[in-house]
Amino acid sequence: MTVQLPFDQTGPLQVPAMLRTLQSQGTVHRIRTRVGDDAWLVTGYDEVRRLLADDRLGRSHPAPDNAARSGESALFGGPLGNYDTEKADHARMRSLLQPHFTPGRMRAFRGRVETLTAQLLDELAEQGPSADLNTALALPLPILVICELLGVPYEERTQFRAWTQAAADVLDRARSEQGLGDLFTYGQELVARKRRHPGDDVISRLCATDGVGDDEIAMLSMALLFAGHETTVVQIGLGALLLLTSPGQWQLLLDDPGLIPGAVEEIMRAPGKGGGGIPRYAHTDLEIGGVIVRAGDLVMLDNGAANHDGAVFTDPERFDVTRRETSHLTFGHGLRYCIGAPLARMELQVAFGHLIPRFPKMQLAVPVGELCVRGDVLTGGLVRLPVTW
Repeated sequence: MTVQLPFDQTGPLQVPAMLRTLQSQGTVHRIRTRVGDDAWLVTGYDEVRRLLADDRLGRSHPAPDNAARSGESALFGGPLGNYDTEKADHARMRSLLQPHFTPGRMRAFRGRVETLTAQLLDELAEQGPSADLNTALALPLPILVICELLGVPYEERTQFRAWTQAAADVLDRARSEQGLGDLFTYGQELVARKRRHPGDDVISRLCATDGVGDDEIAMLSMALLFAGHETTVVQIGLGALLLLTSPGQWQLLLDDPGLIPGAVEEIMRAPGKGGGGIPRYAHTDLEIGGVIVRAGDLVMLDNGAANHDGAVFTDPERFDVTRRETSHLTFGHGLRYCIGAPLARMELQVAFGHLIPRFPKMQLAVPVGELCVRGDVLTGGLVRLPVTW
């Protein structure tokens, strides 16, 4: 029997039972995607890590209209880019964006993120003694941060958030394509504004870079706007839930703030995911785990499953802020390693470094079984996270 994505989860943090069953049977599996197309699902840590860095796999396809799709999202559901120039295009994109997200730049920006976090927590305290932590912290903080970095007006967050949510829709391709189009138009307007009134921000610096056209800047900027906040919103919410539902972990970080960097790595690793991971297309015939994959096949690299591979992570279902095995694949690996990883790490460190001492007695306000994860958008994440203190 061929199994189909997404796999059912018993709760927002649990690894799906079907994924565990597949992992016990091997490292590569024939599956169907959420839209019913055939694909290969790779679940073993070593294989996922190796294939993330394997240039025989890519995001483009020689016949994109005939390619299998992982979902209806225009962003991530099917092939992306030009098959003939993908490697060069990707190298150019990284060369343009990487200088703006170095660990050094993020260290310099950290003080501002701490100020923004403290302001949000002040507002949370005033709401007390209960609130939705998603609305109070997980959602606004990453949006505030990416707005400051890019030079996007925070007061426009409602409209661009609506477009990023539409673009991430994995069920309705027309809505996703419309959202992506609206985002690009918005990016063009922002670039035109920066041409007239440059500032100290990423979009302005890209505008000052020789040989980069306005449409390319708009595309890059909106990709950063999407990726720079959507995933971090999810990780703050799930991270707080992991800490609040794992006995003693909140207290460990309260007693020893030096554990927070390692705790952030564990927050990145630990959530169970049932969506299939990172899509790639085989650019040639290749062998994976004893199986021959043909050129053009869709290969899903399940980094969530890899992060729960018992051969690499001791007792992988246990959430442990003192865990020493930190080589998770949440940010990918190799040439496509996430450009925004230094930003995400810093944001999460600041968020939990401030939240825990400010609210040492915080607790989940509802049974964990009442919490829901979004299944309609690419990044997933909690719908709400009611807390009390």
